[in-house]
Amino acid sequence: MNEDRISGNWKQFKGKVQEQWGKLTNDDMDVVEGKREQLAGRIQERYGYTKEQTEKEMKTWEDHNRYKW
Repeated sequence: MNEDRISGNWKQFKGKVQEQWGKLTNDDMDVVEGKREQLAGRIQERYGYTKEQTEKEMKTWEDHNRYKW
């Protein structure tokens, strides 16, 4: 897989995540770098969700978008 394709996939992923959780900034996404636990932590921080609530929302989003980590 070449670097342009990886970069494109990451930009597409970031866009979809930010559509769902609009309070996440580009800086948040730079910290996340594709790590699920980091994303969960940022969602919890920005939205004040519990861990359980965050996991439920992320699971629903993953299933809807057919995304697997």
